[in-house]
Amino acid sequence: MTRSVLLVEDDQRVRRALRLALEDEGYQVREAGSGRDGLAELSRNPPDVVLLDLMLPDTDGFAVCHQIRHTSAIPVIMVTARTDSHDVVAGLEAGADDYVTKPLVAKELSARIRALLRRTDNAPGGAPRRLASGDLEIGVDEGVVTRDGVALALTQTEFKLLAELALAGGKVRSREQLLERVWGYGYFGDSRIVDVHVRRLRTKVERDPASPAHVVTVRGQGYRLVP
Repeated sequence: MTRSVLLVEDDQRVRRALRLALEDEGYQVREAGSGRDGLAELSRNPPDVVLLDLMLPDTDGFAVCHQIRHTSAIPVIMVTARTDSHDVVAGLEAGADDYVTKPLVAKELSARIRALLRRTDNAPGGAPRRLASGDLEIGVDEGVVTRDGVALALTQTEFKLLAELALAGGKVRSREQLLERVWGYGYFGDSRIVDVHVRRLRTKVERDPASPAHVVTVRGQGYRLVP
């Protein structure tokens, strides 16, 4: 099955180069030259993955990503020429699942897209696994998390992160282990991705994110989910 990518990028030359590279990798690519056009295209025909440039003529990628996250859990990869730590973290906190910096390497970008898509392609097998952490219940194979019986709206990356911590059975998972298990790559990994997604996850699963009772930090080691 051909997977679709929505490329939101204002530079026509960059769009053309990325489109050709991704089509060579087997993806169907749709284009948008502005944030408004990108949101309209997403609404008309949701893609499998969104590649979202940070700098757009009518708005910025942060605002567009926020709007996507209001209505959709579609994976978003932020594309930016900026390498400043603040901008990277801001993009992740806006709801992006991952980020890449320009100039882009087609093989690296394709690898990241494949890693994101694998999270949606894992078919459940056997009896559904359901794990608990206090008032949370995690349907590992069903992709559902509830708190006191009420379903929580998590992105695919947030769910995968929580599920990996749950499957660890109370053991600590290092940032490097989570990068490999959740994002699906090691060499390209940036531990800030893990930290930002943990913060976002806590705002959804914790009653008091400032004093987490479920996803806790083990200083110098990583994170664990309290059984």
